[in-house]
Amino acid sequence: MGSKSSKDTLDDTLFNLRFAGKTLIKESDRSQKEEKIEKDKAKRALEKGLIDNARIAAENAIRKKNEALNYLRLSSKLDAVASKIMSASRTEAMTRQFSQVIPQMNRAMKSMNLENISETMGQFEKCFENLDVASGYVSESLNQTTTVSTPRDQVDNLLGMIASEHNIEVRGQLGEAPLGISAKEIEESNKIDVQKLK
Repeated sequence: MGSKSSKDTLDDTLFNLRFAGKTLIKESDRSQKEEKIEKDKAKRALEKGLIDNARIAAENAIRKKNEALNYLRLSSKLDAVASKIMSASRTEAMTRQFSQVIPQMNRAMKSMNLENISETMGQFEKCFENLDVASGYVSESLNQTTTVSTPRDQVDNLLGMIASEHNIEVRGQLGEAPLGISAKEIEESNKIDVQKLK
């Protein structure tokens, strides 16, 4: 058995990167489902007046939301790395093409044969077009943020949102939610953030 060529190894790496990215998206979806379960637990705890239990469930919900976003960010980074590898591979192929065309150009210039010069210039133009396409692949990197503990204001905001959605009275038991922001606005903002990362 012979060793794998660098092209096969590169293809395997790209496949593995893309597979890992899809796996991370599935993990993100799972975390979003777990977030919803924790929100429901917080709601039930609020209805029963169990504020401490509601806080724990709200902390878990926020942690799951952050996990989902981090999985999406990491998936995006893997996709960016795969794009960079593809771009590097294309650039390497372009370098090989140029190394073949340049000697032809030198021979055509020495002979001053207009037909050969024209043909070689066509090859150069094709190489430049391919190079433009290859360098057109631009990837952006996202800053991955991870939090170890959930800020209390986020927990209180989530509990306030759950309480207002389900008409549960918890005034005085939670920190005050930001003024002027309704539970619906917070929920819509959260949905938009998650959708942008998909």
